[in-house]
Amino acid sequence: MLRDLTGKIAWITGAGTGIGEGGAVALAEAGMHVVLSGRRRDKLEAVADRCQGRASIEVLDVADKEAVQNVASRILEAHGRIDVLVASAGINVKDRNWHNVTLEDWDQVIRIDLDGAFYCCKAVLPAMKAQGDGLIVNISSWAGKHVSIVTGPAYTAAKHAMNAMNESLNMEACTYGVRACAICPGEVATPILDNRPIPVSEDDRAKMVQSEDCGEVIRFLAQLPPHVCINDLTISPTWNRGYVAAGRAQLPQD
Repeated sequence: MLRDLTGKIAWITGAGTGIGEGGAVALAEAGMHVVLSGRRRDKLEAVADRCQGRASIEVLDVADKEAVQNVASRILEAHGRIDVLVASAGINVKDRNWHNVTLEDWDQVIRIDLDGAFYCCKAVLPAMKAQGDGLIVNISSWAGKHVSIVTGPAYTAAKHAMNAMNESLNMEACTYGVRACAICPGEVATPILDNRPIPVSEDDRAKMVQSEDCGEVIRFLAQLPPHVCINDLTISPTWNRGYVAAGRAQLPQD
């Protein structure tokens, strides 16, 4: 039986757009109070307006380890607990491949996509262990399982590392009732696509997984009973552009 989430507390990073926004709205619809974090207040306010009065805002750059800890402390002071963390803050850069990625861009991707997720997990873990219950959802990527030229070395490395970090949480915190899931989406129609070196058409975006689809998955994970852990979950478009391209290149065409 799926759990009632009414009155429980979720903290979502990267909540201003994309998968974080989808997760925030879905969890609020399920009755949770959602704390929205991201770097742009105007984006967070727009999402809060969709959350049926069940949202508060904590502006945050997850690459700032002290700021992450301070936000977690304020949430715990205000609400007494954190039931769900959705670590969705992430970026990629346009010049992302070996021939053109800069050292500074490498550092930025790793700081936000990997270090930022670690800082957030580290900040909520003591409270979750103390309360004997908690769900951490790390928004990873198809690139966390499959090495691809499309995403470049920094993003690919960060997401592979996130998956390993996620499983280490389950190994060490499961006896405290804490569970972690790495969601590994294939192509999702979010603003991160705007940084692709090769533009993505509106027709292709329409065939992709949408932010709301990922929000439904996040809500489902949160509603599962505490004794169930889905360690990782891969979600991709039915019209998977990688599969389609490989099929056209390798299979006889009727």
